[in-house]
Amino acid sequence: MEGMTSEDRNTSQPVSDFILLGFPCSREIQIFLFSIFLVTYILTLLGNMAIVCAVRWDHQLHTPMYILLANFSFLEICYVNSDVPNMLVNFLSRTKTISFTQCLLQLYFFFSLGTTECLFLSIMAYDRFLAICRPLHYPTIMTTKFCSILVIFCWVYGFLWFLIPVILITQLPFCGPNVIDDFLCDLSPLLALAAACVPIPGTVLICGTMSSLLIFATFFYIIGSYTLVLRAVMQVPSATSRKKAFSTCSSHLAVVFLFYGSVMITYVSPGSGQAKGMQKFTTLFYSVLTPFFNPMIYSLRNKEMKDALKKVLGGS
Repeated sequence: MEGMTSEDRNTSQPVSDFILLGFPCSREIQIFLFSIFLVTYILTLLGNMAIVCAVRWDHQLHTPMYILLANFSFLEICYVNSDVPNMLVNFLSRTKTISFTQCLLQLYFFFSLGTTECLFLSIMAYDRFLAICRPLHYPTIMTTKFCSILVIFCWVYGFLWFLIPVILITQLPFCGPNVIDDFLCDLSPLLALAAACVPIPGTVLICGTMSSLLIFATFFYIIGSYTLVLRAVMQVPSATSRKKAFSTCSSHLAVVFLFYGSVMITYVSPGSGQAKGMQKFTTLFYSVLTPFFNPMIYSLRNKEMKDALKKVLGGS
């Protein structure tokens, strides 16, 4: 399999595996990148696990906002595990192959977890909207039971949303070209490989529509919610309360812009070939670096979380 390119295959032979090019460079740089991403991966796991443990063990954090944050951190752990371990193995591999089944499974879990992240960010925005814009109704609306229902909805709907595109992709004729210029089985490269065999405008349209609908619907809902929240915050008479509310919302918005900024570049028009050179790096940013930064963003601007993390880490 080593050294095999798409031209070496018979174009009439169905593809049984793909070659993930990853980041083509010398062996020494591959090992260097492996070390960098391994450290980033470990720190990402530790940071998000610390938040999950802090919320679990500190009873003062057993509120809807922190319950959602703990689930979001657990989601980030799952998210990085859907692509980073295989990327690390790929750095050390000489063949850089992944089977057809493994590729589609990675695609499904990667996009389902990404969909779940969009939904969680929306629910977290809704929680802040209720807490700041409807404070008197907040305790009766955002109960522990309702919060649990929202969490279950995010996980279940997140894994249902991308079923149709994945099923459509399994029906596509991958007839020979098998080289993916990426570090994971992403949507756009797979559609491009299938399009090299037969025209697939319908599948591209459906995948693009579903991606765009999810991204823009959740993004505009989040921006709308935080616009109302920030307007309400500016009317709070107490400077201390205003500063606390603004600090919490600014950390949420930072995560939103980090995630959606790179996602929009990549998935609004899958298979179009636009920004082809950038796609690998934008995918790397939101799938690896954003989960790495999230624990720092949420903890550095939140006194309650910092105090809880100190307890978890054995600090004073």
